[in-house]
Amino acid sequence: MADRTKPKPHPIPSVWTRPRREPDQPALSRQAIVREAVIMLDAEGVEALSMRKLGARLNAGATSLYRHVATKDELMELAVDEVAAELRVPDAGSPDWRTAVTEAAVSFRATALRHPWLSLVLGQAGLAYLGPNLMAYSERLAALFTAAGFPEPSRAIDAVLGYVIGMSTTEAAWLMTVARSGETEAEFIARLMPAARAAAAEHELLSDAYGTGDAVAATVDPVAVRDEKFRYGLDVVLDGLALRLPSAS
Repeated sequence: MADRTKPKPHPIPSVWTRPRREPDQPALSRQAIVREAVIMLDAEGVEALSMRKLGARLNAGATSLYRHVATKDELMELAVDEVAAELRVPDAGSPDWRTAVTEAAVSFRATALRHPWLSLVLGQAGLAYLGPNLMAYSERLAALFTAAGFPEPSRAIDAVLGYVIGMSTTEAAWLMTVARSGETEAEFIARLMPAARAAAAEHELLSDAYGTGDAVAATVDPVAVRDEKFRYGLDVVLDGLALRLPSAS
């Protein structure tokens, strides 16, 4: 007779779904490991993080770390949730949904720029992480969009976060490039512009953006330009979402 026993479903590969081991080294806690990992990620990026390097910074062997965190993927999941605690979402009862969503989006961008690896990791993994801080953030966003009257709040959230994560990823990558140069952003742009103009001329590209390089770099605040660019695109997204509200029809 054939065995009709159904195979057990494969457990979801998340640090939050497996039993937590009792620590064998009281001085080394999961919280301490994650906190140091975030410091390393902020300074050096995802590729530079390894369990061996992290263990050395904590004066512990990689084996000791594995008793708290099974893999680097789990460590990244914990690190994401650690910084997700910095994300802010206004109360669902906010009188102006656009102002509230803008505040939430600006908070996400600011957090992503403080932790340049965050948007990259979320962009690769989606929003599938199960950490309590990230899930609480999602729930607060859902409450905000539901209270605003969106018939499909999850899709409205996807539209906003898709824009914010995409822009933050690009912006964080740019700022990391600037940081590696050892120059200020304005200095880096001023040095980049002559090369951009030369490339444009070589390929017969005529553009005011390359023709005014030095003057623009000397007078324009690059931080203000990035802020304005982010807010413009966000306003476009929110303009489109506003048309989806029942009150707009």
